[in-house]
Amino acid sequence: MSLSTLPIMRRKPVDAMQDESGSETGGGELKRSIGLAQLSMFGIGATIGTGIFFVLSQAVPVAGPAVIISFIVAGVVAGLTALCYAELAGAVPVSGSSYSYAYATMGELVAVVVGACLLLEYGVSAAAVAVGWSQYLNELLNNLFGFKLPDAISQAPEQGGVINLPAVVLVGLCCLLLIRGASESAKTNAIMVAIKLGILAMFIAISVFGWHSDHFAHFAPFGFSGIMSAAGIIFFSYIGLDAVSTAGEEVKDPHRNMPLAILIALVTVTGVYVAVVAVAIGAQPTDKFEGQEAGLAQILEDITGSSWPATVLAAGAVISIFSVTLVVLFGQTRILFAMSRDGLVPPIFHKINERTLTPVYNTLIVCGVVALLAGLIPINFLAEMTSVGTLVAFLVVSIGVIILRRTNPTLKRSFKVPGYPVTPILSIIGCAWIIKDLRLATIYVFVVWVGVAILWYFAYGMRHSRLGRARGLDSAPDLTKH
Repeated sequence: MSLSTLPIMRRKPVDAMQDESGSETGGGELKRSIGLAQLSMFGIGATIGTGIFFVLSQAVPVAGPAVIISFIVAGVVAGLTALCYAELAGAVPVSGSSYSYAYATMGELVAVVVGACLLLEYGVSAAAVAVGWSQYLNELLNNLFGFKLPDAISQAPEQGGVINLPAVVLVGLCCLLLIRGASESAKTNAIMVAIKLGILAMFIAISVFGWHSDHFAHFAPFGFSGIMSAAGIIFFSYIGLDAVSTAGEEVKDPHRNMPLAILIALVTVTGVYVAVVAVAIGAQPTDKFEGQEAGLAQILEDITGSSWPATVLAAGAVISIFSVTLVVLFGQTRILFAMSRDGLVPPIFHKINERTLTPVYNTLIVCGVVALLAGLIPINFLAEMTSVGTLVAFLVVSIGVIILRRTNPTLKRSFKVPGYPVTPILSIIGCAWIIKDLRLATIYVFVVWVGVAILWYFAYGMRHSRLGRARGLDSAPDLTKH
């Protein structure tokens, strides 16, 4: 038996994926109801979270005014990966994101491991941002009405509470939207994204009036190392661009719209971030950023002499986190949908409601687990587990572009990575560079998690794989029929 015929190495043909998704015929199991504008908002909504509201207090002390360059560097690294996603999303427009791309290029076992990484990126991060939403909701209630929710119903047990009820409620609201349908979820997300972009535009417009060019006099006080260190801190403010690739089977004209939406989201997010940072530094000396809990609100308060900016930005954070939670929960359900269709997780995740054409049981299970995590576990533990899973998924996509170019050079590609093969290689190097700076404890927990995924594959996935059955390991209907 050659290496390529081993079960762990079997790869799912791209044409089989396209047949299942209906990307060539316009059919498929899920309803194609999302247009280019709504899809672009998915990427923007999942990326612009609370990071930009608060990351400056961590990044500016490390790089000084040159943090502007740090944002551009982080955007370039994220952009290199986004370009790789754009090529694969245009060539293989299916649900499942990097899980599906790994299955087509690297084999079944790697695909399961990547699926486990995506469970961290989407499922765990959804719980983390839901906990954050609870905190900002309390801040908004305090600013508007002068009261906060008691700790018993707004904190995890480890933090002196009983349950984080607002976090659970947020996940429940997102669950209801997702069950109603992808189109309704996309429309709601688009509205929320427009609001939070409007709030950031307001910040830019007001902060310009406090501009002082002398704040840029000592532009890079900590040199190149400071710029790069800050870029590592900032990079995670760009995570979310890959959310577009989870909606492949619910997008109209996916070969065209998938790559375009990823690129539109990348350009929009980078432009907004750089503009916000530039006016923030212009309006406030860099030595004031360190330790600020709500830096953007403080800048507006100093310029306007009023306390209303804190209320507006708290409202922006509440809306922003709602949007992020909605999109990442959507992504998680579609990844499990794809894995279930392939037989690698139980079939309940693949069942579709005939009326809404959405995976209702899948959505209920995912939201139930996320609500449990959000209600009972502190945010710091949840947030630490999302980073490494995301970066490994990014690595796989960049490698997948190179492999698919070699194994399937004639495949229809509506977008091709410019500067190939340099671009995906630089993306791989950039992601590896950031991974090396993660805490050892995070790496250890991730290794254990990957071990669990591998055990799951050998205990369940290998025996239930539809691809394995279709190749004669068991009797089963043809893979491309559904």
